Amino acid sequence: MSQTILSLKDVSIYQDSNLVLADINLDVHKGDFIYFIGKTGSGKSSFLKILYADIPLREGTGTIVDYDLNTLQEKDIPFLRRKIGVVFQDFKLLPDRTVKDNLLFVLKATGWTDKEAINGKIEEVLEKVGMANYASKMPHQLSGGEQQRVGIARALLNDPELILADEPTGNLDPQTSIEVMEVLKSINQNGKTIIMATHDYALLLKYPYKTLKFEDGKVYEVVQKTV
Repeated sequence: MSQTILSLKDVSIYQDSNLVLADINLDVHKGDFIYFIGKTGSGKSSFLKILYADIPLREGTGTIVDYDLNTLQEKDIPFLRRKIGVVFQDFKLLPDRTVKDNLLFVLKATGWTDKEAINGKIEEVLEKVGMANYASKMPHQLSGGEQQRVGIARALLNDPELILADEPTGNLDPQTSIEVMEVLKSINQNGKTIIMATHDYALLLKYPYKTLKFEDGKVYEVVQKTV
């Protein structure tokens, strides 16, 4: 039986008192790759914020990586977030420190203390994204695609069960977007579950995976045309 990573039943999502999305039912299983598509303002980001507990679930029931979103306590949120890796559109690297020190910052913040284990983990995740030779570089010395690879490496540090990628190719040119997608694809093929919000329909055609469309306050599956 496949392991359920995320399960939502009759969920409605609010931003303050405004209803953003209604009647969401979704099950995501280990190893899935799912796209979220829809116009800006259609609720994709609000949906992702529910998943990493940035906004509370007020209506419906939900579990994610074995945490109940209805009964989640404030003190549990850091532990939930260790089981979820987030990749951002704007990279969010600390500009005043090297690639290695960016990753070191996250590991120390999440409780790692063993120097050997820390160095081993940093080498491992940089290797996975093809950035093993860039550990001593500063972010401004990297291209956008290279910065995003480091962003993906950072998301992998605590061996998350789920990766949320919020427009990860939004600031990249088409060729670089493909390079980043190849990294995400290989991570998915190694068993990681990925949910990716995107506007890039060219990528959906080149890398067809299950696609959920956000429109008019609803979420529904799109059957992709295969060429």
